[in-house]
Amino acid sequence: MAGVVVVGSQWGDEGKGKITDYLAQKADIVARYQGGNNAGHTIEFNGQKFALRLIPSGIFSGNDVILGNGMVINPKALLEEMKYLNDANISTDKIMISDRAHVILPYHLEIDEIQETRRGANNIGTTKKGIGPTYVDKYERIGIRMGEFIDEELFKERLQEVFVSKIVQYPELICNAKEIFEEYKEYAKIIAPMVCDTGVILDECLQAGKKVLFEGAQGTMLDIDYGTYPFVTSSHPGANGVAEGSGIGPLYIDEAVGIVKAYTTRVGSGAFPTEIEGELANQIRERGHEFGTVTKRPRRIGWFDAVVVNQSRRMSSLTGISLMLLDVLSGLKTLKICTAYNLDGKIIKALPSTIKQLNKVKPVYEEMPGWDEDITKVTSFEELPENCQKYLRRIEELINCPIVIFSVGPDREQTIVLREVFK
Repeated sequence: MAGVVVVGSQWGDEGKGKITDYLAQKADIVARYQGGNNAGHTIEFNGQKFALRLIPSGIFSGNDVILGNGMVINPKALLEEMKYLNDANISTDKIMISDRAHVILPYHLEIDEIQETRRGANNIGTTKKGIGPTYVDKYERIGIRMGEFIDEELFKERLQEVFVSKIVQYPELICNAKEIFEEYKEYAKIIAPMVCDTGVILDECLQAGKKVLFEGAQGTMLDIDYGTYPFVTSSHPGANGVAEGSGIGPLYIDEAVGIVKAYTTRVGSGAFPTEIEGELANQIRERGHEFGTVTKRPRRIGWFDAVVVNQSRRMSSLTGISLMLLDVLSGLKTLKICTAYNLDGKIIKALPSTIKQLNKVKPVYEEMPGWDEDITKVTSFEELPENCQKYLRRIEELINCPIVIFSVGPDREQTIVLREVFK
């Protein structure tokens, strides 16, 4: 068995797509286990750039790809993404969709927006893609799953049943059940051949010794339990989400690779202890192209936070780190690493559970000298400037985890592997 999971280990947007794409070339099958089209992956190779929202990055390597049961899937968005790939001569014939994945429907998107409006100044800052409301339906046991969606009679019955309760809760809804059914039953006909029990397929692959790559969306600081609640997503982005989101057990996972930036970013509202503002933040944002793949919102910028990454390591049992966008820091005279937090005069090294406390913490920084050299063409650790090497080694010490990959640019070729993760 060879199961490797790629885990976003900050607030998302760390560069998971690039590493998943890179590792997918060594895998037999790639499976995504949570989230929906509220987060994206940007992949660059051979001078081309692609932005994916639902389909695993392994699609570019010709792998079988799975959309697991832990995902929430907007059928219309999925078909649009497939067309986008097909128009670029990328085949989507190897997509498999779990019959237990939940379906995002138009009322979920409207409810998402209504809820954000009702929250007023306390809004979460969601992407309004209907993700949260669909997960709510899942746990209220009124959601519509793919297996039901592709059965026309059952879909119609379930939709009418659910929609009655939605109108009572949200009289502002504009959509109606009849129009949704007429439009979405056509999507279901196209999607139906892709729908199957993907948990069985993954089990067969792993039992046969095939290499399986598991891919999540967002980052562990958006985990519904251990992230900066309530400014989180509605699922488990870390390796802790693989088992429940793909239908296989945790012992199938051999390696968990945490993807982190050489600094930190965050999109949307919520606590961000190491946040930088002003000219320096703008400089890093522009150099790192820090704008959301899906939302295009400018990302908030901060120094590397070892407290955050340590929490991610613990949650996901990380076996290694892939450090991304190291080249963005070239030219900075001084770098800072957050080693702990000061909360009301007490030094702590774990995230508090409440927003009140998170908003009060002050980062404890360690400063290190930067480097001026262009590192975008290096091919080994030894070629990095001395100060850059020291920066990486210090991060390893602080997070108790080795760096197994680092990246010095967006292209596949700018990925330096220090230890292979597929055995």
